[in-house]
Amino acid sequence: MAEHPSVLLTCAGQREDIVRAFREALARRDDGGRVVVSDRDPLSPTLFSADRVVDLPAVDDPGYGAAVAEVVAREGIGAVLPLTDLDPVVLAEAGPRIAEAGGQVFLPAPQVAAACQDKWLCHTALEAAGLPSPPTWPVAGTDRAALPYPMMIKPRIGFAGRWIHRCQDSEELDFFLSRTPVASVLQQALPGEEFSIDCLAAPGARAIAAIPRAMYQSKGGEQIKGETLDDPALVALGAAVIEGLGLVGPCTIQCFRHEGRILGITDINTRFGGGFPLPLAAGGDYPFLILALAAGEDVAPRLGTHKAGVVMTRFLSEHILVRDGDGLRAMDGRGRAVNSAIGS
Repeated sequence: MAEHPSVLLTCAGQREDIVRAFREALARRDDGGRVVVSDRDPLSPTLFSADRVVDLPAVDDPGYGAAVAEVVAREGIGAVLPLTDLDPVVLAEAGPRIAEAGGQVFLPAPQVAAACQDKWLCHTALEAAGLPSPPTWPVAGTDRAALPYPMMIKPRIGFAGRWIHRCQDSEELDFFLSRTPVASVLQQALPGEEFSIDCLAAPGARAIAAIPRAMYQSKGGEQIKGETLDDPALVALGAAVIEGLGLVGPCTIQCFRHEGRILGITDINTRFGGGFPLPLAAGGDYPFLILALAAGEDVAPRLGTHKAGVVMTRFLSEHILVRDGDGLRAMDGRGRAVNSAIGS
């Protein structure tokens, strides 16, 4: 049995799909591993579906990385992955300490993780690597009247589609900038169709898989409807970004293509994307592959081997809980408590 067979998913929130996939992958490995999650919200759905819940300090607490390392040692964690954009940089910085405790953080180097979160740094990193990025300008010192409209205002560090505005002229740009409370960049709005590429990279920035999908509908930055594609150009782009930037672990790349040409990469998330069920259903098997990598096993690249034409349409689901003297317990359809209490 592996010494560190379990996985820690931090800031797990609502990502039931990922927790469920890792539980299934661990069952296939049958080496005693568990899905361990953390989240500061006592009503986060994943707290009621994971095998174990651990308490970690807030992400901005100076002791966050050390606390993660302690959990890794105590719980036999082999793989650590963030499920939101809140803590990738902090976890990447804590990578050496977590490695000493027996685990591996599936993230790139801290400076790469930071660049992927910051729109301006990401633009400059892509250009330095010879990869396509939309024309982008800083807010300060830019002649707004001379910009090639339509333009996008985007927060340098943002999530869930907040504080993004499309502007048709300098008057609209000035209007939205005056009401934007976060540091932003100006980026040319791109024509064409938007795509996402769900990728997996092994340590050493080795591309294992890249599964492109069409984005039919999104809400709050999360994909609701989409379809996997047979698109060698997008697969090659995903591999090129992994190798060019030095990405490690699961990552999602968003780009625009017009008349057969990739115009720019607009986002890189160093975590599983919102459309995670699609690459999983298309044969990506990323959780299982991550567990194998964490165990030191050789994982061969499988670029272009996924199934195309897999369509996803999402709906809401829920946990029904009951509060008793020990905290909250999940209930089954007959109103019976089915797991141990979590929280108080």
